[in-house]
Amino acid sequence: MNDTPYEIERKFLIRMPDSALLAGAEASRITQTYLVPEEGASSDRVRRRDYGDRTVYTHTVKTHVSDMRRVEIETEIDRACYEQLLRRADPDRRPIEKTRYCLKLHGLVYEIDVFPFWTRQAYMEIELNDENQRFPWPQGVVCLREVTGDRRYTNAALALEIPAEEP
Repeated sequence: MNDTPYEIERKFLIRMPDSALLAGAEASRITQTYLVPEEGASSDRVRRRDYGDRTVYTHTVKTHVSDMRRVEIETEIDRACYEQLLRRADPDRRPIEKTRYCLKLHGLVYEIDVFPFWTRQAYMEIELNDENQRFPWPQGVVCLREVTGDRRYTNAALALEIPAEEP
């Protein structure tokens, strides 16, 4: 049995969803700061996630396996640990601010990230159980294109440079 904590997901650039679609989703505000990664990690970050009056802090280390698969080790931490880890913030990357809307449909969670730097588009991720899993497309979401293998659309890359909006 394989106990490796894999994250398997597909990523899409989507047209900015309308407020009616987002109204039915669980919303949270996220500040994500990339750290200078430890040896062997592709990505090392801390996240502050605000759910109204509740805040959750996490530390996540990811290692790239393929375009769809990463080893992900995520640990919930306290505020003091979060602030201490912020001292390792990567000086070349800006913190990412976004509002995440989680739509639970068809036994899956569709995460829509709305960033303040785009007005016409957003980003949607779907976490899957395996790389060949099929999934229904959520009604009301317009796909501009899949960006699963496009590294410009990882959050770590967005912390360096923001691609222009799609026409």
